Amino acid sequence: MSSRIRVVVAKPGLDGHDRGAKVVARALRDAGMEVIYTGLHQTPEQIVETSIQEDADAIGLSVLSGAHMTLFRRVLELLAERDAGDLVVFGGGIIPDADLPELERLGVAKIFTPGATTGSIVDWVRKNVGQPVGG
Repeated sequence: MSSRIRVVVAKPGLDGHDRGAKVVARALRDAGMEVIYTGLHQTPEQIVETSIQEDADAIGLSVLSGAHMTLFRRVLELLAERDAGDLVVFGGGIIPDADLPELERLGVAKIFTPGATTGSIVDWVRKNVGQPVGG
């Protein structure tokens, strides 16, 4: 069994800009984590299915499209339906500060806004996702 943190990095919705997601995925991988990058245009259903199949510890969503409230909510709903609510969900992108309290209330563990460093993201994942059971 792997003792490394497993993170699914996903780009939900129709947004076609994935440079940030790829930068974060590489930073997490370089920090020793196992990263599964799902590619562009993933549905919440596909993201949750991949996360469960890959036995992920966390899901990182990159949302630049303005649909962050709908997309985060749906991913969290699907995780709850699949008894996978213990997965840590975090994200980043162009998300207004006014929406952050509602995302937190929904169960999003952390939102990284523009300007967040890859180092701060790696450190946060290490501290808040931790090692999987048996790791």
